[in-house]
Amino acid sequence: NIVRNIEEGKAPRQAALDGARQISFTVVSLTVSLIAVFIPLLFMTGIVGRMFSEFALTLTIAVVVSAVISLTLTPMLCAVLLRFAPPRGPSRLETLSLALDRGYYASLDWALKREKLMLAITVATLALTVALYVVIPKGFLPRQDTGVLSVVLEASADASFDKMTALQAKIAEEFRRDPDVRAVTSVLGVGPLNATTNVARLTVMLRPHSERHENAEKIADRLKAAGQKLPGVALYVQPVQDIQITTRPSRSQYQYTLTSPDREELLTWSNRLLDSLRETPGLRNVAAETQDGGLRTLMRIDREKMGRLGITAQMVDDVLNDAFGQRQISTIYTQSNQYRVILEAAAQYQRDPSALEKLYVAPLGGGPQTPLASFVRLENLSAPLTVAHEDQFPASTISFDLAEGYALGDAVKIIASAEAAIGMPSSILGVFSADAAEFNKSLASEPWLILAAVVSIYVVLGVLYESFAHPFTVLTTLPSAGVGALVALLLFRIEMSIVALIGVVLLMGIVKKNAIMMIDFALDAERDDGLSARDAIVRACHLRFRPIMMTTLAALFGALPLALSHGPGSELRIPL
Repeated sequence: NIVRNIEEGKAPRQAALDGARQISFTVVSLTVSLIAVFIPLLFMTGIVGRMFSEFALTLTIAVVVSAVISLTLTPMLCAVLLRFAPPRGPSRLETLSLALDRGYYASLDWALKREKLMLAITVATLALTVALYVVIPKGFLPRQDTGVLSVVLEASADASFDKMTALQAKIAEEFRRDPDVRAVTSVLGVGPLNATTNVARLTVMLRPHSERHENAEKIADRLKAAGQKLPGVALYVQPVQDIQITTRPSRSQYQYTLTSPDREELLTWSNRLLDSLRETPGLRNVAAETQDGGLRTLMRIDREKMGRLGITAQMVDDVLNDAFGQRQISTIYTQSNQYRVILEAAAQYQRDPSALEKLYVAPLGGGPQTPLASFVRLENLSAPLTVAHEDQFPASTISFDLAEGYALGDAVKIIASAEAAIGMPSSILGVFSADAAEFNKSLASEPWLILAAVVSIYVVLGVLYESFAHPFTVLTTLPSAGVGALVALLLFRIEMSIVALIGVVLLMGIVKKNAIMMIDFALDAERDDGLSARDAIVRACHLRFRPIMMTTLAALFGALPLALSHGPGSELRIPL
């Protein structure tokens, strides 16, 4: 704007003052309306609300600082640095710019002569935006290639620790042979990562992106196929994500939890649903986190015989504790350290329940020891490896990953269809957990979030312009931008995720800015120069075309590195 005033013959200082004065209300309108877009984001709850609140606060502060600089520092620098340059012959770039101007003026004249057609196209664009939003695949967060894979190794429910150790070593060695694998670490044993003894967890570090030719998903499939050649092994391989919401260890990324007051009924229907989901093409790595088939030994004590022998149940408990409970019986103190003495049976007697027959119990008052087997009968039974509860009710969790080409929204529909197909009774309640649960919440709030942003823009612009019509005129530019965003996501097969929604909110601010710049100049021309509404908007379009193109191209080229990047975790930024 200042450059245009200088080209009209004004001195740089006067051009800076006039340019800042002409654009000041526009800058204020842009700033306040941009802040209005972010107001609904600040009041969102849950994990998505936390993500959006930081984004909204950062952009709000940046927009306010930018507005202050635009009205103070920028005019001062223009007054000092800009000078009038005498016109010379047009350069190639100037020739291209003039041709672009002429093309725009011709298209503008064509559109203004066909008002009804353009209004019909606007309504059709709005309808197309809604239709595209309904059909576009929806997800929570983009799946990333961070160069790290998480592997869950599962053996049979009765697998011992020694067997798991051998299987884990074989799988790790098999993975290390892969040319794209840099290192493998593993964790075995019951703990925060492994809920049961028949599960081991491995972490596979891949080579840098520049040293491999396939992404993490394909490498994961290759490692899974290589590892499952070993008999009795089930592998669940998935790339590790930068943003992880779940705190519950599982075999796959997403979880669906069933609850019921009746545990037997729960397990029956959980297994039916599991079998049905494994047959669907949209899901893979479908697994049950609750497993039966574990080994259990039940000791049935003949209490009458035990009483005749002068033995109490507490004595039996003490003997079992001494043999298998790792009981501390003493502490050895030295000059520089202390050592705890642990009493337990030798390792070879801890692997077979038949070792219980070799235990002896001393009766009250002393006397000969009595073999435990003389009054105890052992029964080998099966039992669940874990007993899970959700809100104090028995629970069964099914975990799953998404097949290629499917979004989390598709998985929600697939599970609902599977439940209907098998006739799941109403006494079984199913809910999504962690990422899937947050996705359902965000999916329900997305339309309201966009609507709240639109209403906030309308209210703020209505207060600034003191008009009902002008804010509506600004908002009519949003549907075309929405169509462009949704079509771009569909063309590049990118789902509508939370990151993409952030991009849509930013796009609303950019498009709205263009409309405000035109409408402000049109109102000034109508008020100061007495022009008609048509002549005023034509003049505003002529004057604001280049500034709008400059700011739009600046935003476009600023986003190109995000769209074209292919480094570790770049998938999280590409939808933006």
